[in-house]
Amino acid sequence: MAQAVDAPFVLDVRSLGRRPGSMAEVHRTVVSPIRIGTEMIAIEAGTEMDLDLRLEAVSEGVLVTGTACGETKGQCARCLEPIEGTVTVFLTELFAYPDSETEKTTSDEEVYRIEDDRIDLEQALIDAVGLELPMSPLCREDCPGLCADCGVVLAVAEPGHSHQKIDPRWAGLTGKLEAMRDEGNG
Repeated sequence: MAQAVDAPFVLDVRSLGRRPGSMAEVHRTVVSPIRIGTEMIAIEAGTEMDLDLRLEAVSEGVLVTGTACGETKGQCARCLEPIEGTVTVFLTELFAYPDSETEKTTSDEEVYRIEDDRIDLEQALIDAVGLELPMSPLCREDCPGLCADCGVVLAVAEPGHSHQKIDPRWAGLTGKLEAMRDEGNG
């Protein structure tokens, strides 16, 4: 699987060589080519992300540590109102050298790999952001949500918003009582 050289999350690690202890810092702002997050909230495609990373050559690969930060957009899980915020994730990931013991003895799902002297942070960022963002984001902790009967946002509904509910087992009697009242007034 070849990596695009100009992909925003791909970093060239040739300058580190395979000399344990060599280090480089990466400080850049990139535009996310994909949506990263959960169904209800995410860093949208086209959003800038700040990467502040340290790349360290170790005997088995390149250790990437640092932070990635981006603006999020989504909707409240209770009232469906739009919400915005910022997510910062902390990365500590090993990218294994080709033919290293780690690369040979670890399955594809357990470790990231260096390909053509480049590392691709995309999957590491997807995993980290997905774990950091809430599955059910809220506009505020005490969001009352939507009215179950009419769908109005309860935070902006009039005080005491409610609907008269009649137990369906008694609904037939309600009609007869109203008819008796109408006969008595007639």
